[in-house]
Amino acid sequence: MNASTSPTVVIVPGLRDHVADHWQTLLAERLPDVRTVPPLEHDKLSRAARVAALDDVLREIDGPVVLVAHSAGVMITVHWAQNPTRPIQGALLATPADLELPLPDGYPTTDDLDRNSWNPIPRGRLPFPSIVAASRTDPVGCFRRIAGMAETWGSRLVDLGDVGHLNPAAGYGYWPDAENLLRQLLDSTALPVRS
Repeated sequence: MNASTSPTVVIVPGLRDHVADHWQTLLAERLPDVRTVPPLEHDKLSRAARVAALDDVLREIDGPVVLVAHSAGVMITVHWAQNPTRPIQGALLATPADLELPLPDGYPTTDDLDRNSWNPIPRGRLPFPSIVAASRTDPVGCFRRIAGMAETWGSRLVDLGDVGHLNPAAGYGYWPDAENLLRQLLDSTALPVRS
């Protein structure tokens, strides 16, 4: 795929602030045309504010877009997809956080998430092709439940095995499978990567 037709990759982080050694940050450094949804300064737990922030980034982009979401960023993406404002070429949805069930200490409570309209998680078919990459040992998402979500979203499920939450705390900085899955998502057409 040449530079003029390469999609813009939009990184959709989860609820945590920017982490320099997170795989999404490192992926953004390797690809030629990337935008990242910025962290919120106010209403940090507001689902509506997070969806609006994603929509703001998407409205600024001309041409095709591929979304790369992680954790609660997946939920931001599926909520946005209920009323999309533009076409999306595809989405890589990595280790979705199951916000309907209690999360480990250090994460928002289910009551806080409910008050901020995160639940229920949308279960309708997504209006774009997608891959859900799920972990067998994710403390914020049971593989079986995530597999069920992937099925209702019409996503292809990729079993990542034992990768925890696929974040630096689980030992993941650079994640080369992200680029491989992006290539698969785009029908085996490689995205240009900076040397």
